[in-house]
Amino acid sequence: MASTGEVACIGDNYHEALLKSMISVGTRVPSKEKGILLSSGPTKSKIDLLDAARILDDYGYKIYATSGTAKFLEENGVKVQEVLHWPDSDEKPNVIDYMRSGKIDLAINIPKNNTPRELENGYKIRRTAVDFNIPLITNARQASAFIYAFCKIGIDGLAIKRIDEYI
Repeated sequence: MASTGEVACIGDNYHEALLKSMISVGTRVPSKEKGILLSSGPTKSKIDLLDAARILDDYGYKIYATSGTAKFLEENGVKVQEVLHWPDSDEKPNVIDYMRSGKIDLAINIPKNNTPRELENGYKIRRTAVDFNIPLITNARQASAFIYAFCKIGIDGLAIKRIDEYI
């Protein structure tokens, strides 16, 4: 039997409820000692993640980004460390090396298109995240909301209340 592990949580606002639900299904809030990988795919996803990337930068998180994402973020004033090589590259270090070495504490990988190379590289990034127990998000809106929640609310800001206190 397999399950997706659905969960519902209540909070004082959307971001608090989202943070509680992400934590309840085992998603770790990333530490500032490690980094967050952004591989944001198409331009729309890059734009959708821009404010979240600025928040990460403002809160002191180290951002690693694949080439196109790094260029976009740098052009928009976000400090990033570019990860130069894709998983299919013979050059080192590549994205997978960063993940295997423990430098990445959250991976955000948004598929760009359906070309064979893009599909294979995206698959390798996502597979490595799963294999190394790195939280993985593949949707720009969800990633942005999660980033906002853990930066602005944080685990210490989560309230534990009786259900009747939310009504």
